Amino acid sequence: MADEALSAGAVARRLGVAVTTLRTWHQRYGLGPSQHEPGQHRRYTPADLARLEIMRRLTAEGVSPAEAARWARQAPNSVRAEEIRATRLARLRDGGGTTIPVGRAGPAARGLARAAMRLDSGAISETIARTLARDGVVATWDALIRPVLAGIGERHAATAGLVEVEHLVSRCVSEALSAVSRAAAPDGPQRILLSCADEEQHTLPLEALAAALAEAGIGYRMLGARVPLPALLEAVNRTGPAAVVLWSHTPATADPAHLDALLAAPRRPLLVLAAGPGWAGRTLPPGVVRPAQLAETVALVTAVRDSLEAAPER
Repeated sequence: MADEALSAGAVARRLGVAVTTLRTWHQRYGLGPSQHEPGQHRRYTPADLARLEIMRRLTAEGVSPAEAARWARQAPNSVRAEEIRATRLARLRDGGGTTIPVGRAGPAARGLARAAMRLDSGAISETIARTLARDGVVATWDALIRPVLAGIGERHAATAGLVEVEHLVSRCVSEALSAVSRAAAPDGPQRILLSCADEEQHTLPLEALAAALAEAGIGYRMLGARVPLPALLEAVNRTGPAAVVLWSHTPATADPAHLDALLAAPRRPLLVLAAGPGWAGRTLPPGVVRPAQLAETVALVTAVRDSLEAAPER
């Protein structure tokens, strides 16, 4: 039994994690199965299992996945209990037990991450609202909201946890962005159409764009999540937008045929933007622009608005 090689499913059951978590640890940190026989799937050896036990234990203690993997890749016996306890104490000093990694983001992002781990919705909302008022939507999204959301996603990928944290933070972010959109809603024409791709449910980046456009005085229509292609085309043909932003978070929802359909619409928009990490640049049809960041999207839409306003003067 000690020398038994295990499948991914068996290892997942022993560790109490999802198979997708094992796959993530393999792809990101090199903690994969080492036994391989031609024509068969790789299997986890006892040494592989021992490393994964360390990975699971350390991440549960609040160590970042990257740091936990660094220790797990060492000989398992070299990671002693006192080292684990020392790491936990260091994390406690750094802001609250299990933490959300925010990379090089500043103190505000670290504070927001700590509030998120406490499920302190009041502190979350206050931090976001204060930063929005001081720095504006684009800077708040890039320096505060996005690093924390990315950190939550990283921790979830490694541990399959923090679902409740992600839901609470997302709701607070959505409410804060909606408040900006309502307060700054322009009175002019709604020339920009914002939509998620069919079956796409991640709306927060599109809500951030809506708030940034409102802040810039640009009118828009927001269709929201999971918009079927026929409904999107109907909206385009009824409203004749100058620009359409189609958001996709994952490749599973990014269908280039939908972009082709927009370009072929009777009231074709001047600008079609394929926004989000789901789109692959090499698959986009000619005439479609793929912005890399929120600021670039706002700049492109602003340029379209400005060209339309300047047209009667030429």
